[in-house]
Amino acid sequence: MITREEALEILKSNVEAENMLKHSLASEAVLRAVAKHLGKNEEEWGIAGLLHDIDVEITNADPHTHGPYAEKLLKGKITDEMLDAIVMHNEVATGKERNTEFQHALAAGETITGLITATTLVYPDKKLASVKAKSVTKRMKQKAFAASVKRENIMECEKIGIPLAEFADLAVNAMRSISDDLGL
Repeated sequence: MITREEALEILKSNVEAENMLKHSLASEAVLRAVAKHLGKNEEEWGIAGLLHDIDVEITNADPHTHGPYAEKLLKGKITDEMLDAIVMHNEVATGKERNTEFQHALAAGETITGLITATTLVYPDKKLASVKAKSVTKRMKQKAFAASVKRENIMECEKIGIPLAEFADLAVNAMRSISDDLGL
């Protein structure tokens, strides 16, 4: 399996948009925290979070090819479980439903980063340090707020045994730990 440094290098050679790189870093942090919470392999889950959108610019985020195309870029470099979770984070392209803990964790973890970032940006100081998990869960109910964020993906946290309030707290704290890298 590749190292985190190699994964970051591969990511940067395929993704140029600064916001997508920040999203990938945030997803990595959240997936590491979820793995730690569940007693899973933090390195594998973190690298999967980091690389899950490696094909987003190549596929132009096309929901029919984004995810599966990543398999071509990553096959042989990461474990099959990581590859499966990455491909399945966009179940639209596969025509299948997510059914493993890793798949649910990646889908929920990478999606909540968008809601947390949007919540942060409406705060006067625009700092993660000011964001409370309760604010994130409150925004979950406001469908017009960050409307593109798929709330149903975030709710998959419950399929891995983490209630929403606890999941939001875990994710906010994970992102807060790398706030300098995220510019938040």
